[in-house]
Amino acid sequence: MNKLTAKILITAILILPSVLFSQFKNIKINTINNSPEEVSIAINPKHPNNLVAGANINNYYYSFDGGITWVNKEITSKTNGVWGDPVLIFDANGSAYYFHLSRPSQGEWIDRIVCQRSTDGGMTYEDPGTYMGLNHPAKQDKPWACADFTDSKWKNNIYVTWTQFDAYESRNPEDSSNIMFSFSSDAGSSWSRALKINQFPGDCMDSSNTTEGAVPCVGPNGEIFVGWSAHDTLYFDRSNDGGTTWLDNDIVAGTQYGGWVYDIEGIYRCNGLPITCCDISNSPYRGTIYINFSDTRNGMNDADIFIVKSTDGGDSWSSAIRVNDDPLGSGKQQFMSWMSVDPVTGDVNIIYYDRRNYSDTQTDVYLARSTDGGSTFENMKISEEPFTPLKNVFFGDYIAVNSYNGFTACLWQRMDKGRLSVIYTGKKF
Repeated sequence: MNKLTAKILITAILILPSVLFSQFKNIKINTINNSPEEVSIAINPKHPNNLVAGANINNYYYSFDGGITWVNKEITSKTNGVWGDPVLIFDANGSAYYFHLSRPSQGEWIDRIVCQRSTDGGMTYEDPGTYMGLNHPAKQDKPWACADFTDSKWKNNIYVTWTQFDAYESRNPEDSSNIMFSFSSDAGSSWSRALKINQFPGDCMDSSNTTEGAVPCVGPNGEIFVGWSAHDTLYFDRSNDGGTTWLDNDIVAGTQYGGWVYDIEGIYRCNGLPITCCDISNSPYRGTIYINFSDTRNGMNDADIFIVKSTDGGDSWSSAIRVNDDPLGSGKQQFMSWMSVDPVTGDVNIIYYDRRNYSDTQTDVYLARSTDGGSTFENMKISEEPFTPLKNVFFGDYIAVNSYNGFTACLWQRMDKGRLSVIYTGKKF
């Protein structure tokens, strides 16, 4: 038994039960006060009490006791640099990966997507790591990643999607944004040449007509699914051969009324970027694909959280299902959601900010759970007390949730007196 395994077993026996069965105890995990936001969290499938997390610009966190205690460090990449948008995942073997944007010592700002691997539960990451997508002068933005946990021939492949800008914030109609894809079959040591997978490009303004929100996931047989948003539309694509080929024509999965960018009082900027997940469990809903998003179809002052779902591999999609259960038309804001589908139980878990309890900008955090394939959701408040954000302080674009075998780990940023902090809660359902 190696030292990492021994440490995990000891802390699991002594400490973990008190966390798993507590009722949403909120734990501040950042000890470095550098305005952390845009969080990501992952559960180690080999040792589920080992959690890793990240936050802008270069923060990383790890826990070996189910989230009771955390260590906060700052990641470096000697030649690639670090410039935010952290994404944390584990592979099927229990290695952790930290993906982020670049600021290279020799190169240009956000000119590549960087991957740094950890084989010790997130305590340390390889430096400088590897990268993908280098394509001067184009800019590479907002990566998301997943690993194949299935028993397909692509098991443990790692897949990454992101947005490529011909020229960031360019108003030139000749410049466009596109969804890019790359994979690794050797634990992140090397990456395939970046492939454009979308049919319809977007503009470069980093707004609702820009292609954004590409979050990949894996299906039960090793399929790769990914959705994104542009032009007030949710698009979907898939690959059945490990990412070598994709559909010739994007599938329309739904409408995102008003687009993925909308305004929330007190929030510097807010978006409803879509998140794509698939049920790979042996539940009755195995193979169901879900896309979670938010929009303002019920009014500019009444943003809501939704899903659409497909049970035929993405060929057809349901109408939008409202996730938050406050009264329809109440004029209360729900926004900035994230989703995880438990790969063991199939439960759907969605975290989001919620103002249903207030007439001002005080904000809670809610978790919505579905155990019936996304047909209905139980909403529960998971923040211990509300907070009030400030419009002049950048708050980040997303929060995080990850689930494994009934354990759900939630992570978000909150603001107190203009200062941001990262809050964790976890629960065994």
